[in-house]
Amino acid sequence: MANNLITVAEYKTYSGISSTNQDAALAIVVPKVSQLVKTICRRTFIDYVDETKTETKRNLTNNRFLASETPVININSVEFSDDFGKTYTALTEFTDYVVDEEAVEIIAYPYIDYSKVNAFRFTYNAGYDEVPEDLKMATMDLVQYYMRNDSAVHSTKSISPNTMQIEYVSSTNLPAHIKRILDQYTAYYG
Repeated sequence: MANNLITVAEYKTYSGISSTNQDAALAIVVPKVSQLVKTICRRTFIDYVDETKTETKRNLTNNRFLASETPVININSVEFSDDFGKTYTALTEFTDYVVDEEAVEIIAYPYIDYSKVNAFRFTYNAGYDEVPEDLKMATMDLVQYYMRNDSAVHSTKSISPNTMQIEYVSSTNLPAHIKRILDQYTAYYG
C-alpha cells in the first residue's frame, strides 16, 4: 500500500502549472517523493488510517510498546504468544495491558514473559485522515526541488563568473525549509 502524500493536481495548483506538459514526469516524481518523505520520517502518515497495521514485538522496553505509526487512532487487539508466534491469545485491556493515552503507548503488566520471540502482536489504526498542510507543503516543495534539479539532489557552485560546477549533496542536506518541517514529523525510537 503506497498512498501519495499529495496529488499531481495539488502540486500543479501549488506551482501555478496549467499545462499538461509535465504530467508524465510528475506522475513518476510525486509517488517517489511521497515515499522519500515517508522514509525520512519513518512513518506513512495515511496508509494505516483505514487499513490495520499489525506489529509483532519482543523484549518490550520497560513493559511498553510504542507504535511505529502515529498518531494511534484505534487499538484493535493486543495479543500474547507463549509459542513464539505460532498461536496468539488476546489480552484484556485493564487486566493484561493499559493504553497510556498521553504517551500513546501500550503498557503490558509485568507477569508476562517479554523475552520470547514474537511474544506480542499489536493490531491498530494510525495516521491522519488528511495529510497535515505543512507536510503537504514540504512534499510539494521537495517535488519542485526535484523537478527543477533534474531529479537529483545537488546544488550549483560558482567557480568563476563564467563557469558553474554541480556539486551533489547527501540526502541530509535537503533544503532547510523542507528539512525543518520533516524534522517535526520524524519518528524517533530510542
